[in-house]
Amino acid sequence: MLDAKFVRENPDAVRAAMKSRGSNWDVDEFLALDEKRRAIIPEVESLQAQRNAASKQIGALMKEGKRDAAEAAKAEVGTIKDTIADLDAQRSEIDAQVRHLLATAPNLPDASVTIGGGEEDNVELKRWGTPRDFAVEGFEPQAHWDLGPALGIVDFERAVKLAESRFVVLSGAGAALNRALMNFMIDQHLNAGYKEWWLPVLANADTLFGSGNLPKFEDDLYKTKTESDGNALEGGVTAGQLYLTPTAETTLTSLHRDEVLEGKQLPLRYTAYTPCFREEAGSAGRDTRGMIRVHQFDKVEMVKLTRPEDSFEALEDMTQQGEKILELLGLPYRRIELCTGDMGFSSAKTYDIEAWLPSYNDYKEISSCSNCVDFQARRANLKYRDPENFKGSRYLHTLNGSGQAMGRCFAAIIENYQNADGSVTVPEVLRPYMRGLEVIR
Repeated sequence: MLDAKFVRENPDAVRAAMKSRGSNWDVDEFLALDEKRRAIIPEVESLQAQRNAASKQIGALMKEGKRDAAEAAKAEVGTIKDTIADLDAQRSEIDAQVRHLLATAPNLPDASVTIGGGEEDNVELKRWGTPRDFAVEGFEPQAHWDLGPALGIVDFERAVKLAESRFVVLSGAGAALNRALMNFMIDQHLNAGYKEWWLPVLANADTLFGSGNLPKFEDDLYKTKTESDGNALEGGVTAGQLYLTPTAETTLTSLHRDEVLEGKQLPLRYTAYTPCFREEAGSAGRDTRGMIRVHQFDKVEMVKLTRPEDSFEALEDMTQQGEKILELLGLPYRRIELCTGDMGFSSAKTYDIEAWLPSYNDYKEISSCSNCVDFQARRANLKYRDPENFKGSRYLHTLNGSGQAMGRCFAAIIENYQNADGSVTVPEVLRPYMRGLEVIR
């Protein structure tokens, strides 16, 4: 969530940032509401002073036997109270509108981010590895949506029977490969100093609000039907509703919601595996074949909580950690810096890691690492104290990154490691996790 004071004092900078993001968030509407709210405050304070003065008069007038004057003062106090109540109601309504506006405003891009309108303006920063030339090897590579079923390790038809389209069933060596990826990734993050968590797959509205998924992306979330407690969060989201988590970022970021951490604890490095669920309402028709864009997928997530001055260095470290996974798996990839118009809602700066997929003859996103600065911390009320350097408490910075999306890794592995006879060689680092299996036939 944006800092209301910053928006108030830097409206032109916020307008420019929203324009660079392609957002129509209305700075002028915020300023008008904010001015109304701020104008009410001194008016209420003045009326409260008048009420207090009139209330004191009543006792004095009664002692002096001036009953008529005392009754007039009582009437005046009643009128003032009614006016204050009306102004308080107006202020509460305006406060709700301001909160809703702030809740729907995307984060401001960092000054280092390239200004652009969409993915065509993203900047490629590096490449690692060389894609295989299957033509030189004398065979045409199969796409994972054909190769997986042919090997008997992926079943899309039974997934439709069990659920609906864009779900996946894995069996035999396919299930083992998926489990191997989870354990391998978790082990790599533990070796890098991350702490592992096992989390609920259901999350409440406060959790989704803190990460920035609510209220803007409610249509992309799977919801459970629960009895509402009648309350509402910013943006009209009903409290009491539970959601299937779209990524472990949401729950890992909220572990310390409404807490004040000690500065000496930072940075905190967290990792977790979760199944993830997304309606994908905003991406109809995109990547409908295979395992690239499905409604349920598995992911190992990384989250960092840092001091503000350390967060951009932490972003570089996190991205390198994600890249290390692909390097150990031997998957060619590239790193992309997203431009302002292509970044996620909560991000101030994002790197995408894209793995080479022969079926697309191109790189496809397999990880996204973002620094959200204090945007999520304001929404989730995440703070830290450091008595030696400042009084009180401050918002910390949050970062998140995929380490990695297992389904996309799965697809990249069987496509890049396939052989002319239709078999798939298991990457060497995964064999200990697959009981020594070297080739899937």
